[in-house]
Amino acid sequence: MFVLFDDAGKFLAGRVMSEADASLQVELDSGKRVKVKSANALLKFEQPAPAMLLAEARKLADEIDLDLAWEFAPEGEFGFADLARDYFSASAGVVQQAAALFRLFDAPHYFRRAGKGQFKKAPEETVKAALLGIERKRQQQLQIEAWAEELAKGACPQPIQDQIYKILFKPDKNGPEYKAVVEASKRSHKAPLDLLQAAGAITSAYQFHWKRFLFENFPKGTGFPALAPPEIKEALPLAPVRAFSVDDSQTTEIDDALSVQGLGTGTVIFGVHIAAPGLAITPDSAVDKVARERLSTVYMPGWKITMLPDDVVQAYTLIEGRDCPAVSIYFTLDEATFEVKSRETKLERVPIAANLRHDKLDGIVTDATLSGEASADYAFAPELAFAWRLAKHLKAQREVVRGKPENFNRPDYNFRLAGERIEAPDGSESIEIGVRARGSSLDLIVAEAMIMANSAWGGWLAELGLPGIYRSQASLAPGIKVRMGVKALPHAGMGVAQYTWATSPLRRYVDLVNQWQIIACARHGKTAALAAPFKPKDAQLFSIISGFESAYAAYNGFQNGIERFWTLRWLQQNGVTELTAAVMKEGLVRADELPLVFKALGCESLPRGSHVKVRITGLDEMTLDVHATLIERLDEAAAAEEPDSDEDELEAAAAPIALAIDLNDGAGEAEPAAPLG
Repeated sequence: MFVLFDDAGKFLAGRVMSEADASLQVELDSGKRVKVKSANALLKFEQPAPAMLLAEARKLADEIDLDLAWEFAPEGEFGFADLARDYFSASAGVVQQAAALFRLFDAPHYFRRAGKGQFKKAPEETVKAALLGIERKRQQQLQIEAWAEELAKGACPQPIQDQIYKILFKPDKNGPEYKAVVEASKRSHKAPLDLLQAAGAITSAYQFHWKRFLFENFPKGTGFPALAPPEIKEALPLAPVRAFSVDDSQTTEIDDALSVQGLGTGTVIFGVHIAAPGLAITPDSAVDKVARERLSTVYMPGWKITMLPDDVVQAYTLIEGRDCPAVSIYFTLDEATFEVKSRETKLERVPIAANLRHDKLDGIVTDATLSGEASADYAFAPELAFAWRLAKHLKAQREVVRGKPENFNRPDYNFRLAGERIEAPDGSESIEIGVRARGSSLDLIVAEAMIMANSAWGGWLAELGLPGIYRSQASLAPGIKVRMGVKALPHAGMGVAQYTWATSPLRRYVDLVNQWQIIACARHGKTAALAAPFKPKDAQLFSIISGFESAYAAYNGFQNGIERFWTLRWLQQNGVTELTAAVMKEGLVRADELPLVFKALGCESLPRGSHVKVRITGLDEMTLDVHATLIERLDEAAAAEEPDSDEDELEAAAAPIALAIDLNDGAGEAEPAAPLG
């Protein structure tokens, strides 16, 4: 005797070797013996052989018309044998009964399972809905097939073109557009990006990076709603100073300026003046909502996306020739020792006498002219000389706290695109890359002044019991990173007792938030906590910190990536095929004269700090990948060199960009993201 039985939803058949009250011992055609519960034995028969029964029943099951079977089926619960007798004939044999079982089991949209071998008709509405769903899936699959065929032949269907960045980076893996790309990649044996480039979906590497960034961070576009800059209604006194700012020529959001009073008297008043949008923009206002959504200005070569509309920026920027509203902090100093005797914060209008520009003065304002070794034939020479001496003093003090000097052995790079523009670059422009040494005289003056102000304001907020947004670092030990929080904690990297960001309120949202708190302190003194917009333990501050860190990381990541693009373009434009570089780790090298970190074959075994010459063998502007090989080692022995604090970020930037496409089509566990190209 043979038996057909249910093994966890799979139908098997075999010879009955023995039978007890609750189970059967069954031998399969393979020779394997299994124990089958009596409740799972669905059909006993003498012939045909088990394998023949399964084959014939499966074939016959495919011929059963489900609509007709549903019509024939009883209204209540019924067994598969009952349906076989109603559908085929009253004398339906075991093959027909098994066929009815298989067909019923495989059609849950027509028949609901009611137990082992038992079924019940689905309601007519359910059947109709299920059939509509099946037809939709069939039509969708046909559409997927058609799109995949087009892609494989080198044409991109418009629906896929419209969703290209969503498909590549934030896909709906059940969407037909995504499935068509996966299917076409498999058919054509091409990586997704290569496939889409060949189909004309992506024609420009620059636009690929730019539009990807916009898709992920500005899905509604970069335009602003119509917003008028709020007026400052407060009557502000005029400061008795001639202030000056120091920025690059491209800077339009001039946040900070400096002033020096009392030179030659023994007591100098050093002023740091910060643009004061916080005097006009209020929390939860229309302008604030725009700023909070963006959180920071985005910078890139030849273009920027500002945090605030240009009309708003121009209303508060510290432009020369105007008396500009400002939040000022004045340090009264001993002119000889730089001892701080007192400090005071004021809300006022500050006469901005000049906007000095780095790119025009870096070669003129030097250590020699500032120290008196060379003549200083430029505006504000005495003030800049004092500010420089003060900056050197402040830096030395911070380095004592840090326990070691700050290392500025790498230059900053300036990217300049040829020509003037009123629109974003398209990637075809010529690029110039210039070098500006970090820690130059003007850099030092501005940096130390801002650190001084940010640290002082952070301490003042804490003293008056107001929360602020702080940056802190517990130590300089490896792996200890800078964190943002609401408590005044030491910043080991800066060498200060506490540190806020409050000097760039036109460009960073956290600075605007801190400015609101500082304004409350300036207006109300010891009772500021009662009037400040943000109270201790205010959940909004934590939300702002979280959003800002996420946005700032994304913006910096894009800036680094697009600068890498322009660096690769510079190599191509100038026909550069060889570079000198320093080895970092595991074959990773840093170019000597370009902002470029990449892997170079042959450098894997060289010690850190080794100086090498490498040959560029390939560049990929889409993946931002650089292919290079070692030509020769240039030094006898590597100089000792500490790992860079940003080495992990640099290594990540040197890796090819990854796509979020799974060419295994979601089967099983998630697979790693597909590489670009």
